[in-house]
Amino acid sequence: MSTQALALLELGVILCALGLCGRVAARFGMSPIPLYLLGGLAFGQGGLVHFDAATEFGHLASEIGVVLLLLLLGLEYTAPELMTGLRRSWAAGVLDLVANALPGAAVALILGWGVLGAVVLGGVTYISSSGIVAKVLDDLGRLGNRETPVVLSILVFEDLAMAVYLPILTMMLAGLSLLSGLVSLAIALATITVVLVVALRFGRVVSAVLDSADREVFLLQLLGSALLVAGVASALNVSAAVGAFLLGIAISGSTAHEATKVLEPLRDLFAALFFVAFGLSIDPGAVPPVFGWAVVLAVVTAVTKVAVGWWAAGRQGIRRMGRARAGAALVARGEFSIVIAGLAIGYGTVDARLAALASAYVLLMAILGPIAARIVEPVAEFARRRTASVSA
Repeated sequence: MSTQALALLELGVILCALGLCGRVAARFGMSPIPLYLLGGLAFGQGGLVHFDAATEFGHLASEIGVVLLLLLLGLEYTAPELMTGLRRSWAAGVLDLVANALPGAAVALILGWGVLGAVVLGGVTYISSSGIVAKVLDDLGRLGNRETPVVLSILVFEDLAMAVYLPILTMMLAGLSLLSGLVSLAIALATITVVLVVALRFGRVVSAVLDSADREVFLLQLLGSALLVAGVASALNVSAAVGAFLLGIAISGSTAHEATKVLEPLRDLFAALFFVAFGLSIDPGAVPPVFGWAVVLAVVTAVTKVAVGWWAAGRQGIRRMGRARAGAALVARGEFSIVIAGLAIGYGTVDARLAALASAYVLLMAILGPIAARIVEPVAEFARRRTASVSA
């Protein structure tokens, strides 16, 4: 059998398996991310079946998946919304950063992975999954709840923090000298600032240039622009993901709404391949030795996320049940955590066990997050009644 035929056969099997995973996830009301990661582990080196011919396409598809994930995340915000969210949530955002990055950084240092490993794993444990959180809030009918703006403002802060964090991480992973690193960081921050200014003042112009009544032309212009911006950003050590995110912010109004509808199916396809490609890069045998640490991190960072949401909602005068819902909504980790770990593995400068730990951690948190959001109300009500009965 020719290499091309084998690659098509393997890719077909992978896509069919992903479709089955998505169906199973939908049946149980959970995110498909854990199943996609498990699929990658099953098809990778050391898994149940090793697919090698489709690997090259998988790597490229995963890069496109990251670009589309971040582009559509950027489309959810306008530049003014980002600035308003930042002003509103900066205190909770800083607390969120410290409380959730420190456990990951501490575990990396304990395991002897050094400062670079600490920076990577701290990022993995810090950021919530905007995609999972938004879907869970929508599924549970909580988008109109009073605590939801608090949750969203913290997510906005996290996304902006990533726009600064990823260029710094890229610089560290590339092993640049101090001077080269500072120059690279200055370029990255200047690029981010310029794009935000352009988005604030000329967002309508950017939207008008990309807009088209012809869906085919519109799709080609959107995807081409996203890949072009991502490539330029990557060349400047800003990170392709951040470039795509910033382009999404610059597109506003009806153009952003239509772009979301056009790109969502592509995003879902390539994002699924991205999670599979990450799983393919991990030896399943490396997971059991670090699984205990993944459980420890899952428990600790679930508690810290709930605490941050509780505190932030309390500052807005929200009552106890709303505070509990806000905290539980933030628990899930997903796409961004894998983006960070995948970036580190791509440079090959961190311990291979870190990828296994990140994978196990995201598996746990992507499952635990939606469950926590669903059961928080009965659990909080039970705790309230128990407290009342004890007091009586």
